[in-house]
Order: sequence, then structure tokens, then C-alpha cells
Amino acid sequence: MNNSFSIGGQIVDLVGNRVFSGEVFVEGGKVARIEERPVADTRYIMPGFVDAHVHIESSMLVPSEFARLAVCHGTVAAVSDPHEIANVLGEEGVRYMVENGRKVPFKFSFGAPSCVPSTRFETSGAVLAADAVERLLASPDIHFLAEVMNYLGVVNGDADLMAKIAAAKRYGKPIDGHAPNVHHDDLRKYVAAGISTDHECFCLEDALEKIGLGMKILIREGSAAKNFDALIPLMATHPDRLMFCSDDKHPDALAESHIDALVRRAIALGYDVMDVLRAASLNAVRHYNLDMGLLQVGDDADFIVADDLKAPKVRQTYIKGVLVAENGTSLIKYKEHQTPNRFGTDYINKVSLFVPDAGKRIKAIGCADGSLATKSLIVEPKAENGGLVSDVEHDVLKIVVVNRYQPAAPAVAFIKGFGLKRGALASSVAHDSHNIVAVGVADSDILRAVNLLIGLKGGIAACCGAETAMLPLPVAGLLSNGDGYAVAQAYQNAEALAKRFGTPLHAPFMTLAFMPLLVIPELKLSDLGLFDVMRFEMTGLYEEMLS
Repeated sequence: MNNSFSIGGQIVDLVGNRVFSGEVFVEGGKVARIEERPVADTRYIMPGFVDAHVHIESSMLVPSEFARLAVCHGTVAAVSDPHEIANVLGEEGVRYMVENGRKVPFKFSFGAPSCVPSTRFETSGAVLAADAVERLLASPDIHFLAEVMNYLGVVNGDADLMAKIAAAKRYGKPIDGHAPNVHHDDLRKYVAAGISTDHECFCLEDALEKIGLGMKILIREGSAAKNFDALIPLMATHPDRLMFCSDDKHPDALAESHIDALVRRAIALGYDVMDVLRAASLNAVRHYNLDMGLLQVGDDADFIVADDLKAPKVRQTYIKGVLVAENGTSLIKYKEHQTPNRFGTDYINKVSLFVPDAGKRIKAIGCADGSLATKSLIVEPKAENGGLVSDVEHDVLKIVVVNRYQPAAPAVAFIKGFGLKRGALASSVAHDSHNIVAVGVADSDILRAVNLLIGLKGGIAACCGAETAMLPLPVAGLLSNGDGYAVAQAYQNAEALAKRFGTPLHAPFMTLAFMPLLVIPELKLSDLGLFDVMRFEMTGLYEEMLS
């Protein structure tokens, strides 16, 4: 493929902090030289965008398909934590992501997952102990230690976790953080361990405390967690400490936009264009030592062409001098993919969903749109025939987590905030151990949705009687092996049916996927039962009466 050519326009030099008219000469995929001179072309040539923290698995696409969609929006690189697939397949899963990413022209930077499983209060498909993480970090294919979610392990000096952190330091690789609601002495100990970033800030006060201790803040805008509005004022005061990320982005959202949307929003709010563009590229390239060009002579020719700077719409995307997207159309071809998986559970029966009426109030998970955090609520349950059932009138619905790795009784609890009036939703994307999670109105629909996914060995489903929409996910029960745009449409169909069932949530399957995530407050459900995140211990369903 001939990737030697020249292109003229208004060149955005983020390193030199200036915009000038000129021509970029590309030879052998590299920026050979740049001539500064008047040119007629008014388009802007600038470095491509970077997603500074993403779990590719949340797109439900293998890396090569993620890239195929992302390049249409000017994304040329992604800093990816593969801990979702690692929780299912261990080291094999991480290597699968690396190898699949090599199939396409895209700058993937994969990390070594630090917390697999994220806690000992759930069943995962694999464990990555310190020796396995060290093996990964020793590889040139692995570029950082991925988000350290077990902040208590850092604060208390957990030997296995500290060995992983020490290994990252020995190999000179950055260490990513995950510290929601961690403050003061605990935060100081966490940062002192060498953890350098955080994408779990919900307000300016959180972010400023972390910046004050030397951390860099990733402004996250994903399909479920959305912190852009709360954190974007930092662009005026600490632009050099910021990066943009999606964290978790479902396929339909990725088909529509990516980091480019955050760039346009920030510029529209009046923030300095160069500061915004650096947060979208240069800051991440420097922090993670990414193998990505910044439009400097000798760099890889990784750049985008946009029509203007006030609301940049990406017209062309180049990676190593190869045109990979033009006018919203991806030029990367679909590749065939292998489908490694791990599924060992049996079909469940209706009896396993029965919850006895103890004549007491119960704890319920309180979920909110756009947030991964939940509340721990006390509610009056609805009882029928000696058992507790979903209460549609008060939006207290049954939620179930089923161990997907081995036969076991489901964990059953209740949740408020989903708003379903009928039917059930189920998903084998259930952070972080990826057991099956389901929520619904009638036990019969919950049963059908869960067993449908067991039969498929992974996927998402919306069911109400014979009315069904589903998306099979045969790669680790997390990813499709299909065309990215077809996957986006199938996901959209399932989400549309979920909304017809009554849920007001913007991304109901994404919200559902985080209800088993035991490292974000306050109350969550694992396959072993209800978990009190604030106490970091298992808890019972029924209200605890003080004596």
C-alpha cells in the first residue's frame, strides 16, 4: 500500500501551540517534513484523538471492530483495560485482545488488569495473581498497570496488590487509578503508591483534591457514567492535567460519536481550542508514552482532517499514513474472529427465584440514570403467596445474579429505579466477573431471559412473553464476532424494546451491567448475595433491626 503523499491545510501544532498554513509530506507512513507556506485549503490538519481509558469489551465488539467504528470519529488510539475479558478468560483473554487488535491499523495500548477478580465476594472465571500480572507487564504488548480498584488493598498494604504495583514500577509503566469517594489520608496513601490517574470523579471537589496530590483526571462520558458537565470547568484551570475518556461505551453510541463529541462540546462552551485538543490527544500520548504521532517530523502519520476548529467535524482519519475513514465511512474491512468462551452453568428454574416473605422491610438497590453509584434503600416489599415479588407501582423490581461459571443457586434481591412496567432484561455483561444479571417484573420473564442467555452462552436479552430482542455475545459472553454496525443495530433493537417495557433509563443495559460491580458504592448484588460497599462486606436482604 502506498502511504507516501502530501496534504495541505491549516496545521494544528499542539506541541508548538500554534496553527499555521502549510503542507504535510508523508513518506512510508511517517511525517517526512512540514512546509510552512500559504495554501488555499482551509481544512484543519490535527493529531488524531485518544480515548484515554476504555474497556473495549463494553462496546460488545472485538478490538478490530471497535477500531473500525472509532476511526470514523477521528479516534486513532485507545488506552484499554481488558479486565472484563480477563475476569472470564484470564491471561488468554488479554492476549486475545492484543492479537485481535493487530488485525487493523489502529493504536491500541492494552494494560495488565490489576484486580481480577475485583473482590473476593464474587465468582469470576479467572484469577490474575501477582505472577500473572508480572508476566503481562514484562511483555512489550502491555503498556500500563490497569485501574487499581482495590483502594483498601493499597491503603492496607495487601501483599499481592503491592507486588503488582511494584512490578509496574520496575518495568517503568504507568499505574491507573480508580478511587471513587476516596479522600484525605486514604487518598494520600493511594497516590503515594504511584497511582497517577483517576476517572471516577463525580464533582469538582473530588477532582481538585486528586489534582492537588499530583493525579491526572480523566473526564469520562460513557453510555452510563457521565461526568463531563461536572468536570469540564477544570479545562479553564488545569488543562494540562486532563484527558478525555469514555470508559464504557455501547456499540450504538460508538457508531454515533466518540471523543470528537467531547471536543465539540468543550469548544462550544468557550474553552481554549488548543487546551481542548491537547486533552483529546497530546496529554494522553505523553502520559502513557503512546506510540502515536503528534504531527511532528519523524512521527507516525496519525492525524485527522476536520472542516473547522469551532465545531470540528472529522472528514478524514489517517493512521501511519493510511486513510482509514472518510466522511463518516470506515475504510477498515471486517475480519473473521475466533470465539473463546467460558460458560459452565445449568438452566435455572422458577423455584430458584422464590424469596420468602419474612414479614420485614428489605434492603433495595437504588439506581440512578447516568451513574454507576447506587443508594442503599429500605423499602416495604410486596408479598404474594408467601413470597416477595416485584412491585411495579412503587418501582421495586426483582434483580437476579446467576453464576455463569458453575451450577449454583441464583442470588436474588430488589432494585428501585429501573422503572419497568412489564418484561425482563438480562445480560452476561455484568461487571466485573460477568455472571448473568437480570431485572424484571414477572419471574417467568426473568427466567426466560436468563435461560435464553445460558443457551446462547452469553448476550443481552429483553423478554416479555413471546416478545423478545437479543444480541448473542459468543466471545467470552462479552463480545460479538459480527460486523460492528450490525451489532450496533441489534443492540439498539434490544434497548428500544427495553424502553417499550417502560424503563426511563437512557442506557438500561449499561446500568444493569454495573449493578454487580462491588467496588462502587453503596449497595450491589453479586452471585453470592447483596454486598454493602461502604462496609465492604456481604449483607442480608432483610432490614437489620437494632436490639
